Amino acid sequence: MRKRICIIDGQGGGIGATLIKYLKATYGESVELIALGTNAIATSRMIKAGANKGASGENAICRTVAEADCIVGPIAITWANSMLGEVTPRMAEAATSSPAIKILLPLTQERVQIVGVVKEPLPHLVQAAVEKNIKEVFKDV
Repeated sequence: MRKRICIIDGQGGGIGATLIKYLKATYGESVELIALGTNAIATSRMIKAGANKGASGENAICRTVAEADCIVGPIAITWANSMLGEVTPRMAEAATSSPAIKILLPLTQERVQIVGVVKEPLPHLVQAAVEKNIKEVFKDV
């Protein structure tokens, strides 16, 4: 059975789309990529980037992350009311409570500073996440 990676993003879906392109290039069809958008625009953009399937909204995110092997997205997916309120408290709880490994990019529009993290452009963060962190999680894929 293929490993299931849930990519969560909101607003425009640009972070998720970038993640999916890198994941698809690295793993091809050996993993199942599920695009979970806080809204339909984000989901659509991630599906166009190559996700195997996608869904939008609170219930879809809450139900799907419970069965994921890995959750990838910006760190704000774990914060209630982040992304201009698109991440509901229920979504944040579902993501953090999921038994899946979480690989979170230190990107946020919130009034939060994460100490000890070097600012890097999105492509560098995604490349590191895919080539180091996710590779470590899926050694056998």
